[in-house]
Amino acid sequence: MSERPANRHRGEATLVVAGRPHTLRPTFAALVAAEEELGSLFALVERAGKGGLRLSELAALFWHCLAERGEITREEVGAAVMERGLAGCAPALRAVLAQILQGAG
Repeated sequence: MSERPANRHRGEATLVVAGRPHTLRPTFAALVAAEEELGSLFALVERAGKGGLRLSELAALFWHCLAERGEITREEVGAAVMERGLAGCAPALRAVLAQILQGAG
């Protein structure tokens, strides 16, 4: 896997999965796929702002935003979320939510 580092200016973030850093890239296609599974992204942002985001939603959002999945399983993404905890995932979540709300501009 030759993944380039996350570019925070493009709304990207890094998530360590199975001991390796992976880029979360909230592209239009990734966010549409997440929305298909999770429902309205605006509602998801509201729940996150009120402290109501579930771990399963966080893992699903990150799963859909992985730039390169390779052999990574969804369960490994969930394990990474649990390993880092909500506080450890906060920077990545902030970056993805900012991309949803503000876009790349």
